[in-house]
Amino acid sequence: MKEITIGIFASMFFAVTFILNRSMELSGGSWMWSSSLRFLFMLPFLFFIVMLRSSLKQVWNEILKHPIQWIVWSFIGFVLFYAPITYAASYGPGWLVAGTWQITIVAGILLTPLFFETIQTKSGVIKRRHTIQKKALYISLLILLGVVLIQLQKAEHFSLNDLVFGVIPVMIAAFAYPLGNRKMMELCGGRLDTFQRVFGMTLASLPFWLLISGAAFIKVGSPSSEQVLQSFIVAICSGVIATSLFFIATDRAREHQGKLAAVEATQSTQVLFVIGGEAFLLSSPVPSEAAAAGILIIILGIVLHSFSMKKINKIHTKNISLSNSKEKQV
Repeated sequence: MKEITIGIFASMFFAVTFILNRSMELSGGSWMWSSSLRFLFMLPFLFFIVMLRSSLKQVWNEILKHPIQWIVWSFIGFVLFYAPITYAASYGPGWLVAGTWQITIVAGILLTPLFFETIQTKSGVIKRRHTIQKKALYISLLILLGVVLIQLQKAEHFSLNDLVFGVIPVMIAAFAYPLGNRKMMELCGGRLDTFQRVFGMTLASLPFWLLISGAAFIKVGSPSSEQVLQSFIVAICSGVIATSLFFIATDRAREHQGKLAAVEATQSTQVLFVIGGEAFLLSSPVPSEAAAAGILIIILGIVLHSFSMKKINKIHTKNISLSNSKEKQV
């Protein structure tokens, strides 16, 4: 249940991304500056956090062990996630981007077979491929239905061009983010804490952000002071606070794919925060009856995931107790 709560708080701060990215695009800012500035601003904050915890050397040593993997999965988890998100903001409103992004709650479950778990057997240690948690998938599909109902309120107002360029990039990002995150958790194996891992991934992806910012400077010149300020807010709220909270929640659930899917499903609440934010800042209309039904379905899905996680925790605790009892008897 704690993981669910942390995930919802992360979603609240993530929502800032969709609202401000759209705001920057509407004011004429380049998506390349919007994406690169976020991570360029994140780096010094994370550097000081990790440095104050006296854990910089550990991060550097981990990167040196597997430099190629760090670069590849950081590129997929950060660059291939955030660059398409900001690009999509050029073609669609925040609600469309945030709504499409919810595909990630299903994408994370569908990616499950790409990962392995270590099993101790009588003949030794073996690796077994994870299977898709059907119950978690069904609940996440229910949540996705709620998101679709919310989108129906405004679906008739966007063109085919908005659909293609505002949706397809986000679908790519929706798969890239959980894939990069999970692969980095697997690579680190619990040796790095959340702040170390976020800092390491930001550092490993830095060359790509420098290239993107360089391209932005050549194409449109320097960013406006308004875009710099809004990118700074996104970097703090979404890049540092939300990403750290979300990674903490996924780290706590990484040993069980069902729990991990439940945590990833909390991102669906971003749509609720984006709708509220756009209504307050951009005077967007209140949700229709279909949208209200969608909101209720999302809440129901989160509740079902919470009950599912409680059941998993009880079974896990029971298994540990039985294991300890057997050890004592031996």
